Amino acid sequence: MCGIVGAVSHRNIVPVLVQGLQRLEYRGYDSCGVAVHAASLSGANAPQGGLQRARSTARVAELMDQVSAERIEGGTGIAHTRWATHGAPAVHNAHPHFSHGTGVAEGKPGKVALVHNGIIENHEELRAALQAKGYVFASQTDTEVIAHLVDSVYDGDLFQAVQGAIGQLHGAYAIAVFHKDEPQRVVGARAGSPLILGVGQGETFLASDAMALAGVTDQIVYLEEGDVVDIQLGKYWVVDRAHKAVSRAVKTVHAHSGAADLGPYRHYMQKEIFEQPRAIADTLEGVEGITPELFGDGAYSTFKAIDKVLILACGTSYYSGCVAKYWIEAIAQIPCQVEIASEYRYRASVPDPKTLVVTITQSGETADTLAALRHAQGLGMSRTLTICNVATSAMVRECQHAYVTRAGAEIGVASTKAFTTQLAGLFLLTLALAQTQGRLSEAQEAEHLKAMRHLPAALQAVLALEPQIISWAEEFASKENALFLGRGTHYPIALEGALKLKEITYIHAEAYAAGELKHGPLALVTSAMPVVTVAPNDQLLEKLKSNMQEVRARGGVLYVLADVDTRIESSDGLNVIRMPEHYGVLSPILHVVPLQLLSYHTACARGTDVDKPRNLAKSVTVE
Repeated sequence: MCGIVGAVSHRNIVPVLVQGLQRLEYRGYDSCGVAVHAASLSGANAPQGGLQRARSTARVAELMDQVSAERIEGGTGIAHTRWATHGAPAVHNAHPHFSHGTGVAEGKPGKVALVHNGIIENHEELRAALQAKGYVFASQTDTEVIAHLVDSVYDGDLFQAVQGAIGQLHGAYAIAVFHKDEPQRVVGARAGSPLILGVGQGETFLASDAMALAGVTDQIVYLEEGDVVDIQLGKYWVVDRAHKAVSRAVKTVHAHSGAADLGPYRHYMQKEIFEQPRAIADTLEGVEGITPELFGDGAYSTFKAIDKVLILACGTSYYSGCVAKYWIEAIAQIPCQVEIASEYRYRASVPDPKTLVVTITQSGETADTLAALRHAQGLGMSRTLTICNVATSAMVRECQHAYVTRAGAEIGVASTKAFTTQLAGLFLLTLALAQTQGRLSEAQEAEHLKAMRHLPAALQAVLALEPQIISWAEEFASKENALFLGRGTHYPIALEGALKLKEITYIHAEAYAAGELKHGPLALVTSAMPVVTVAPNDQLLEKLKSNMQEVRARGGVLYVLADVDTRIESSDGLNVIRMPEHYGVLSPILHVVPLQLLSYHTACARGTDVDKPRNLAKSVTVE
């Protein structure tokens, strides 16, 4: 979602700021901008003047051209990529925002420049109060309110002004702000949205993600909830929410640039689909046997003390949790509940301190999932574990235990390799829970580990089906609706397949447990409604075949992903792609891959923006 980069340096920092934005493009955005203090460079040739800004609703590359053309330079600056919440994607709503103080004409900058991630819930009442004081608003954003608020309380010290302003804010924010009267100073603050500090050689940085500073510095400080940070030339200090000076650990973080080489692939999504064998192998690296210690010190004691599991997640991660529910209850024989994080935190629930709370998130910064975790902790459920792709994320820091997947940076908005590596981590969790509960024999452990080690080779065989899937995609490209069916552990895979098709092709798609077909969805079935069916050779196969006959009897056209031994053959109205082998309990990890490829190639055929679908963001850091 929105991205922040800020810096105080002796050099012209604009190229670093814009490069940082490029590394955050994968998060999703609809506008971008940069602002500098034009008098902040040291030396005789330093430009003179006040605040300078460039903003664009195009890509960051176009912003760089604009910055060069307008000769924007400065040693102090902030930059931002925005995903619209308040106000349409338009230049006047793009960040950075300037204050427009009392008596300052609209369009003429005041003294405060500010960028913001998050949502200010009381922005309307603050806006009204500031307008009554004579402040002029040039945008529809909640962010501009903060810029005016800082200006209104400023009395010669920016740090104190920011502290005073954030005390009046309700909601979530990460901000970076500088003032015209203090040319070599940026102040940041965070509450509910991530913000990090980068320590360089004689220069200091702020960012919403360590990836923004890749190649600039690997010395990172993770700011905690409520922190306010003051960065200046070669120095910084932090105070906590109680306004007490604190020392936060400096960690060496080797972040990888989001601008990875596409190689032979057309899009990052395609590249990431084909990286799944490697991602699974990396995620399982070092797993020689099943032990609770895979999830950190003390995990055995935690697992022994629990009698149920609560999974909290959003979007694709929620569907991985739905698969895990089947595994945990069938193999570990522990009751498991899966909740959409944004719903769980706002409903009355019955807490149980003997519950293991499991969060699933690719970024580890998903706002709703973090809030749901904190809600569960507030209810007395202190036994927490996360399956996450980012070892340095807030989620990993806030959970008692963690399994960090090794999918690597996932740039395409539609998640692929993060999903399958989450499933791998969740299956390991299932086995560890089963072992702790005395429900996993040595023979079963060996069998499951052998199957997991076979996953990379099995995935390669599934990826070889791409040419057949392209032929399906050519037929799907002209459709506007699709239905996905699955049963058992493959029902969540059908849900994930429908989500992928919606996300990047803009085709309306819904998924159902196949047994529910005759309870309503069958009314939608016509020859114009393709019905995708996930058909592994499991105990529900014959039931699924009956559901497929219900579709054919009504003129529906079936597209079936069938295991080799299901005896389902292609015929008129029945299109079959045969999976290379039967994968047993791990089948969901394999069956989702053709659905990813189907969505990808359908999107290519329709000409949509595959990696950056409209209205969506990679890391959802606001409610």
